[in-house]
Formats: sequence, structure tokens, C-alpha cells
Amino acid sequence: MGLKVLSALDSAKTQYYHFKAIIIAGMGLFTDAYDLFCIPPVMKLIGRIYYDDHDEDDQYNNESHGRGIVPPSVVSISVAIALLGTVFGNVVFGRLADKVGRKRVYGFALLLMIFSSIGCGFSICRTRKCVMTSLCFFRFLLGVGIGGDYPISATIMSEFANKTTRGSFIAAVFSMQGFGILTSSAVTMMFCAVFERASKSKTPDNTPDEADLVWRLILMFGAVPATMTYYWRMTMPETARYTALVEQNLRQAVMDMEKVLDVPMHQITGEFDVVPTPTSYGIISKEFFRRHGQDLFACASAWFLVDVVFYSSNLFQSHIYGDILRKPHNEKLNAYQEAFDVAKLQAIVAICSTIPGYWATVFFIDRIGRVKIQIIGFLGMAICLFAIGIPYYQYWDNHTNAWFLILYGLTFFFSNFGPNTTTFIVPAELFPARLRSTCHGISGAAGKIGAIIGSVGFLWASQSKNKSEVGKGYHKGIGMTSVLVILGGICVLGMILTYLFTRETKGRSLEENEIDDQDNQTNFLRCFTCCKQNDNGDDHHHHHHQRSTIIHPSTSTSTSTTLAIA
Repeated sequence: MGLKVLSALDSAKTQYYHFKAIIIAGMGLFTDAYDLFCIPPVMKLIGRIYYDDHDEDDQYNNESHGRGIVPPSVVSISVAIALLGTVFGNVVFGRLADKVGRKRVYGFALLLMIFSSIGCGFSICRTRKCVMTSLCFFRFLLGVGIGGDYPISATIMSEFANKTTRGSFIAAVFSMQGFGILTSSAVTMMFCAVFERASKSKTPDNTPDEADLVWRLILMFGAVPATMTYYWRMTMPETARYTALVEQNLRQAVMDMEKVLDVPMHQITGEFDVVPTPTSYGIISKEFFRRHGQDLFACASAWFLVDVVFYSSNLFQSHIYGDILRKPHNEKLNAYQEAFDVAKLQAIVAICSTIPGYWATVFFIDRIGRVKIQIIGFLGMAICLFAIGIPYYQYWDNHTNAWFLILYGLTFFFSNFGPNTTTFIVPAELFPARLRSTCHGISGAAGKIGAIIGSVGFLWASQSKNKSEVGKGYHKGIGMTSVLVILGGICVLGMILTYLFTRETKGRSLEENEIDDQDNQTNFLRCFTCCKQNDNGDDHHHHHHQRSTIIHPSTSTSTSTTLAIA
């Protein structure tokens, strides 16, 4: 017998509060994308300001990386340290959200993003080493906040949504990343255009002092949407599933849902509602592995593989900047124009491929399912990467044209109309309420480890085998063709693992997805445990039904748990 309040959530019509929850949860992802994607143009400005000299005493002198360019090792460290922060944030905040509640941790993650965004802009000082050290420190803290926001946003939206449109709602939350990318580009272009027009220095070789203010303003602007969202996060109630199933406080869950759903109380509570007592097994146990090990492997491995590929997109950026968006070679760019062009490219990619990919998922995910979209996305990415990689040196290296841009854009489209979005959705649907955010955080952390490999490891590996053709500041690598073929192979592997291990969650309630239902699954690992489960399955289900608590909401005198931050 299920809880009536949860059944009401599963069957509730789409209403105002659902859209409000999408905006509240989505603003965290909006801020995440803004903060992560404003770094490429910011690095262009920092390079022109702090690395535009011939300091022979510095280990990164002109000969090693080029004048006005941040050394590749410094860029790699700054990218990797932010992603390491997201790994930490995913695991820690994901676990805390299951221990102390979604709402309480939600506000703290947002505060961390706000203050670290402001800290990135201040960066304490104006000397090269001090600026980069403090920037990396605050970027790590920002990554912790961003990582913490992932599992909580997905979990909250999944627990508020109805079962027929749950996938679209969670995908809509994730799609706010596209608008965050677009906003970061727009803000960067706006600041660069305004400061360039107001600047007294028009020569490209002379970067004015006020340019040091531009990149700081760009970074600090990321705190604005997060600050605007904080009040609404603090006023939204705890999810009914957490309050009822984890805290065992059905009365408070009913009261919270009555405030936000346009449903009378008698429709969301019954005279005899049965609240199952939570199982006691931990996440590191044989019981967890037996019940949910395959699901966690499927979610974490898919997220890891897609982020390796998704964050390798910077392999092509220098190619595109140099051959398509940059002004004629006889006209040198000043610092503002260079940052403007990087932001312009990101805006074009967001409008033409990233945002359409997100919203294609929103439209189709509850129609064709998560597994099919994930397989389609991996397949599309593999085809595009093979099409670019195999003939790279024979054709694309000297023909960076419209077709190259189309293939480049399609890799983003199929990643978002595919595994980049579905890996955010599926972990929020498969696991029990008391472990849901933890498992989502572990999956997200695996993804960000893949992101470090993609954004740093593959960037360095893509360098030419010929030492004379290696980019300044880099070492010899295995070449673009080898790297792109490997990335295409990773997508094929992701497609295979999805087919073998990922369960479809479309159209089922969260409680139905928790059930270890062998009859509805034909995936690989089940064959190793089916015999054992058949031997003790009847006893297990009988024991499960015995462990339940009957609560009379109308007469309960239990004290409700307050989850708001004082």
C-alpha cells in the first residue's frame, strides 16, 4: 500500500509550482554553466594583462608559451582544480542531502557559489603568481559549490515532479546550463565592447590598466543570478518524499505539499497510510551492491565517458579561432577583441547546437525514453568524431570551413540530446529516497573525473608527434587523429554499456524504480544474481511488507522537523 501524498505527486497535473521549481533548481545550473564557461575569454584577458612581458626570470617566459598567452600548464591547472572541486562537492553535498535534508544543504551550496564567485573577481592582488594562486583557490571553492548543486537540484526536481513528465522537468532544469553559457558570452561581449570603446588606448600591443577590471567583473557577475535565487530556495519546502520516507514524518509532508500543490488535503492523505520503515543497509554493503550496484555502475560509467568526450571540445577551439572568427591576419587584435571573439564563438555554438540539444531532450525524453536518447546521443557523437578525426590531417587541418563547424556543433547537439542530459536525469530516478542524492553525487563525481581527463589529458595528448609542430608550451603527443578516434571509440563504449546496463525509468514512479524487479529487466549483471535472488526473494518481500508503520495523519502528534537554515 503506497502513500497517498506520493501518489498525488505522481499524478498531479502540471501546475505553477512545477515551473517555479524548475526555475529555482535551474538557476543553480545556470550559475554553474556561467562560471565554468566564462573562463576561456577571462584567460585571454589574464594572458594579455599578466603574461604580456618578457620576464626572463619567470619559468614561463616568452619562448615557452608566447607573449600575452597564459602558459598551457597554468590553464590546465586552473581548469583541473575547479573540476576537482566539483568532484568533492558532488560526493560531500550529495551525502549531506540524504543525511540532513535537501533544503538545508541546497542553501549552503548556493551561498558557497555566491561568495566564491565574488572571491574569484577580487583575487586579492595584482601580481602574476598571487592572482593565479588566489584565482585557483576560489575556483576550487566555486567547484565545490557547483558540484554540490548537481545532485540536490536533480533530486529535488525528481521528487517534486509527476511521473509522466518527470524526465522533461529534470531536463528543463539541466537545460538552464545552455542559457548560462549564452549569458556568460553576452556579459563578456558587453563588458569588452564597453571598455574597448571607452579605452584611450587603441593599439593592440598596449593593454590598458582598466582591462584588469573587466575579467573581475565578468567573474563576479556570476553571483547575481545565484543571489536572486537564494530567497526562493529558502522558502521552498522540503520534498515530501524525504520528509515522509526518510524522516518518517507523514504529517509534515502532507502539510508541505498542501502549500505548494493545488490539491485539497483530503486528496493527499488517507486514514490509514502505510509508511515503510527505511531499510538499514549502507551504501558500502553487499546488500546495496546486490540491489543497486548495477544501476550505480551504469550511471557513473556513462557520466564518466560522456564527460571525457564533452570536455575535450577545447581540442578544436584554437583551430576555429584562428581560421574562422579571427579578424584578417594583417589586423592585430587587442585584449578586448580577443576575449570578445572567444565569447562570440561560445554564443554561436550555444544558440546553434547546445540549447537545441537540451530542448530536444525536454521534448522527447518522456516520449521515447532515457535509454534510447542516451544511445542515440552516444552514436551521434561517435559518428561526428570519426568524421572529423579519421581525415583530420588529410583534409580538416587545412579546410576549417562550414562543414567543420557543422560537425563540431553536432557533437554538442548529440551530447545534450543524449548522455550529457540523461546522465543527470537517470541517477535521480533509480535509487531509494535515503540514498538518492548520494548515488547521484557519486555518479556526478565520476563524470567530473572524466572531465579532468578530457579537458587536460586529451588536450595535451592531441599535440602533434612532430616536435616542430607542437604548440608553444606543450609537449609531443599522439596527434589529433589518434585522439579523435579514441574519443569516438569511447562513445561507442558508452553506447554498449548503456544498452547492457542502464534501466529505463520512463513512466514509472520513483518508488517503482526502487524495486529490484527482474521480470522487467533483461540486462547483463542480473544473470549473475538471479539465482540467489530467486532463492530468497519470497522471504525478502515478505519481510519488507512486515516492516511498515501505520500512521494516522489526522491524529498524529509527532513534532515536525524544521529544515530551514536559521
